[in-house]
Amino acid sequence: METNPVEFFEEYHSEDIMSLNHSKLIHRLSVALDRYEDTYDILPELELELSTGKCKPDVAIYQNLPIDWLNDVIYYNQPPIVAVEILSPKQALTDLTDKAYKQYFPAGVQAVWLIIPTTRILQTLLPDRSIQTWVSGMMKDSVTGMEMDLGYLFK
Repeated sequence: METNPVEFFEEYHSEDIMSLNHSKLIHRLSVALDRYEDTYDILPELELELSTGKCKPDVAIYQNLPIDWLNDVIYYNQPPIVAVEILSPKQALTDLTDKAYKQYFPAGVQAVWLIIPTTRILQTLLPDRSIQTWVSGMMKDSVTGMEMDLGYLFK
């Protein structure tokens, strides 16, 4: 009996790689924004299925959502107000800007925060293609009014 060889391979996408710094930044971002929990839900690694396709921002920020503990949702289909993306060690910055302009904004996301760990920069991208850049001090998001100390984020 002759058998045909089977080829096995695993495909890893750069956004699937979770590094130590990446994980630390998601935690610090969540802690820094916790003071806004009465108004916003800060949701790390939420799987989304938007009108533009499936995606998973590092953190999605929503107006407080109703919780139904009996009926969970695997792929949430409403766009967040803000999508936060943290540049992974093996990822190109254009991967994240393309995601912002081709997937998030057409689906209704109002702002994308890009966090670049190696240079300790946070940029806010808006649908009109304007960009705000912070390298230190307090970051203030023009869409949500949230403020965050970059000294804490990158300490």
